[in-house]
Amino acid sequence: MKLTIVGCGDAFNTNARGHTCFKLETPRANAIIDFGGSAMLSWQKLNLSTNDIDIVVISHLHGDHFGGLPFLLLECHFASQRTKPLVLAGPPGFGDRLKLLMDALYAGHMNMNWNFPLKIHEFEVGVQTKLCGLDIVTTEVRHGSGAPAMAIRIADGERVFAFSGDTGWTDKLLQVADGADLFLVECGSAPGRPVDTHIDWPTLRQKAPHLRAKHKIVTHLTRGSEVLLPEMKATGFTVAQDGLVLTV
Repeated sequence: MKLTIVGCGDAFNTNARGHTCFKLETPRANAIIDFGGSAMLSWQKLNLSTNDIDIVVISHLHGDHFGGLPFLLLECHFASQRTKPLVLAGPPGFGDRLKLLMDALYAGHMNMNWNFPLKIHEFEVGVQTKLCGLDIVTTEVRHGSGAPAMAIRIADGERVFAFSGDTGWTDKLLQVADGADLFLVECGSAPGRPVDTHIDWPTLRQKAPHLRAKHKIVTHLTRGSEVLLPEMKATGFTVAQDGLVLTV
């Protein structure tokens, strides 16, 4: 299992980090987790091919996590001239929100005759689903986005990837992380200004010993977090950065 962090930033691209986008290569399929508004730019900077993608899994319906999908679809159709199937999967309501987004940016294009078979899938939250040979389990977390926000756990039969999604702290994350080979957890609450919808560092530091993942990566850092990086690393976290590649 190989993880490429295409983008790991917050909604404001703080410190020039791209919007959330992770590429997960497994023996069964190549999965993308989230594809935020700036993801195509970050993708191109890393010289990645969209033809490598089998499935895109969306954690929640905020622009910095799914807003780049119209650009991905158009790139697949017009630029890379994709022919193999593509699966886009997200929370309940994902299909309708994707159509609204597409119509807002490129009216009528959602109904075009794509060069490739396109499947839109909506998860039943909490129910294990097999897509493209991957076992995917979603868990509802605490982040209002007009639809359930989800933590995601993906298994390829040998390794397990887990992602908190955007969320305030919930003990559900202990189960999401349990035994994962790679666990990405957000820490998007600005230092000294905790909010209900993102995890703050004091809370994550306290919970860190209970996160039983083999490799823990902190992501979605926001303004002011730079002073916390040495402490995050000393606590056992890898700090995400755009372009970072990890193989397990």
